Amino acid sequence: MIAPFAFARTPRILFGAGKAAGLPKLLRGFGGAALLVTGHGSYKTAQWDRLMADLGRDGTRHVHVTLRGEPSPDFVDEVVRQFQAEDIGVVVAWGGGSVVDAGKAISAMLPRGESVLDYLESVGARNLPDGRKTPFVAVPTTAGTGSEATKNAVLSRIGTGGFKKSLRHDDFVPDIAVIDPELALHCPPEVTAACGMDAFTQLLEAYVSPIASPLSDALAWSGLECVARSLLPVCGEGAEDLAAREDMAYAALMSGIVLANAGLGIVHGLASPIGGRFAIPHGVVCGTLMAAATAANIARLEAEYGEAHPALKKYARVGALLGHPPYPPVHGGVGLDDRSIPARHGGVGLDDRSIPARHGGVGIDDRSIPARHGGVGRGALLLIERLTEWTEALRIPRLGAYGIAAADLPCIAAQAENKNNPVPLSSEEILRILEKRI
Repeated sequence: MIAPFAFARTPRILFGAGKAAGLPKLLRGFGGAALLVTGHGSYKTAQWDRLMADLGRDGTRHVHVTLRGEPSPDFVDEVVRQFQAEDIGVVVAWGGGSVVDAGKAISAMLPRGESVLDYLESVGARNLPDGRKTPFVAVPTTAGTGSEATKNAVLSRIGTGGFKKSLRHDDFVPDIAVIDPELALHCPPEVTAACGMDAFTQLLEAYVSPIASPLSDALAWSGLECVARSLLPVCGEGAEDLAAREDMAYAALMSGIVLANAGLGIVHGLASPIGGRFAIPHGVVCGTLMAAATAANIARLEAEYGEAHPALKKYARVGALLGHPPYPPVHGGVGLDDRSIPARHGGVGLDDRSIPARHGGVGIDDRSIPARHGGVGRGALLLIERLTEWTEALRIPRLGAYGIAAADLPCIAAQAENKNNPVPLSSEEILRILEKRI
């Protein structure tokens, strides 16, 4: 029996290598000038140069602003003040997730001319957005946040008393998302890794969410398959492999779609208080906490519900997916070994239907998870093991690398939200997650 569910709207999606070349034609259809929002380095590419040449040849009027770092309310307000009196027909965000969030917020505030602070959730909240906006086109150049498919723009003010909050309305979903994997071909490994872990986190948290639907599960799983085969390669020797970049761009897109429909969990519940106080990239927060948070969720699920909980079975299935060897070299180093993982060919393979238990139990599938070390299934343990290995192989920094000290952790844990975590974690359990990554 399929439980009732709703599914949020998506943008018009143009996906594929070379799709960015069609942007000038798209922009002509909006009329007026195009306001181009980019990151500091995201426009220094051959594709950007070609866009500028094509816009100049066509006579398309355009203006350009550059975002440095995370988008703040002050940045959005400044851009709106600067261009509100001009005939802006479309806002185009060409860059990573922060740039897309900034462009989304600018497009929403241009018709108003008010401060975005008045519309941020749990900050100003004096007004509720009514959905009016300047048409908006998202062109992501990294594969991570999935903001090209969501209705919210995340803005932050960093420091004591800081925040990381959303401007949100169903109609703020981009009108068009142009997803060209070629734009990420020269993305640095550390950025690729952090963004990729952000996408993975969103896919997994939505997949195990208690409000997931069969439709969101199917989309999440298709993204998880892409991450499983391409995240490590794209951060190493496969950095310029277009097929791997396509996988990660697709995974990021799916992560945005499923988080909008199934929600997120404890990692993103921690990202807000951490990102509001410290200048740490969102993807690093996700990447550094994911293994510890997953282990905490699995332990709590197994202790309270045993093997029958749907989320535990899903964790086991993802563990089976990530258990497939071999793992290619990352950052020019050696690959993750496969000492304890059976070979896909020439032995009993790890697949979605049957995984041999380490202690002679039955295979893991979606109906039964064999006990191991107190009832945790082989697939669930594989997931924890693989995420721990990924954290090291991808060189995801610890929280302390960004000035976060042990004394800061209790406050962060107290402010964290469980969101749609598969099981509610206590402040003490959340604190232990943070302590593992300080």
